[in-house]
Amino acid sequence: MNTRKSRNGFTTEVVHAHRRNSTEHGELHYPITTSAAYGYGKVQDLIDVFQGKKPGDVYARQSTPTVRALEEMITHMEWGTGTVAFATGMAAIDAVLFALLCSGDHIVSSKFLFGNTDSLLKTFQRFGVSVSFVDVTDLANVMDAVTPNTRMVFTETIANPVTQVADLVEIGELCRAHGLVYIVDNTMTSPYLFLPKCVGAHLIVNSLTKYINGHGNALGGAVTDTGLYDWSQYSNIDQRYKKGDASRWGMLQIRKLGLRDKGASLSPDAANRIAIGAETLELRMVRICANALKLAQYLEGHPNVGRVYYPGLESHPQHKRAKSLFRGSSGLMSFELKHGIDHLEFLNRLQISVMGSNLGDTRTMVIPVADTIFHEMGPERRASMGIADSLIRVSTGIEDAEDLIADFEQALSG
Repeated sequence: MNTRKSRNGFTTEVVHAHRRNSTEHGELHYPITTSAAYGYGKVQDLIDVFQGKKPGDVYARQSTPTVRALEEMITHMEWGTGTVAFATGMAAIDAVLFALLCSGDHIVSSKFLFGNTDSLLKTFQRFGVSVSFVDVTDLANVMDAVTPNTRMVFTETIANPVTQVADLVEIGELCRAHGLVYIVDNTMTSPYLFLPKCVGAHLIVNSLTKYINGHGNALGGAVTDTGLYDWSQYSNIDQRYKKGDASRWGMLQIRKLGLRDKGASLSPDAANRIAIGAETLELRMVRICANALKLAQYLEGHPNVGRVYYPGLESHPQHKRAKSLFRGSSGLMSFELKHGIDHLEFLNRLQISVMGSNLGDTRTMVIPVADTIFHEMGPERRASMGIADSLIRVSTGIEDAEDLIADFEQALSG
């Protein structure tokens, strides 16, 4: 599943991505363009750009040269045909749903979702979109949930925080057979570890804030079209956007309705930071995956740890699936301490790991899940997702593995 077409290696392609854009003064990084508006010498040129007959920029809420350069980089990384960037990963997911769904439509979604994504889908239910939350590790659950008004299936690659791995291949076959839009959130794996296009994904979501940027200094999100869906067959494409190549209709509607109309625009400064961070994605992911596996193996063998959730461990229910799909099992894991050990006191004893809600950072970050990022869900919904009250999520960074393990050792022994 990791097969890529013959061209330069991943990092070579990313590091030299901006040079393909013919920067004005030979810059190695595409410059930060701060203009909010763009002028044209002839009115017809302005009209043609507005009407999509010519490439160009008219207003920074819809596009800027800096953001467009990042979009082209992400498209290249995901082997797609086009990308739209947003202010955050959540804005990207929201834009897809807002642009492509109508009242009365139905979505089949993984029930193992990032907390804010779960909240967003429930908000769409208030506006007449029905959602079936199912266990996507088993194709049968997805098949049983499909109805005549189902429009799309949404899943993450590795679930946050209990690391369930969806049956990505079989779900892709199901979506192809039924003409459903297959949306895969690739945030936990990143384009380096996994290409959702290989399993038939039609739209790929990435929170650029996480592994792609990787340094915790910029927010961003993106939606990429893989070119595998026939948008001429999608019933919700507005007549206004049925122009030109039908393969572009979906992304055009997402850009117009999901970005232009909602306004969650990525700033040029953030786009620049993300693009620079992306240059070291492969290097960071190799180190992060190695650290995560060592830490997970250590925790699994510790007498004070009750259970560890990490796809790289042979004990993980979807270990074989993860191994066949991904270049590595990413840096996300979670674990539970043995009964009677206070997980909050343990966290306070850690000295290297940072207590915080981000992940995909160069720094290892830890958080008590039920007390924070999944608190709003309530105990019943958390239980359905396999989230114990004492669950601790870990996002490993690029520190020396020996130092991380020593830090966890002293905290577990305290």
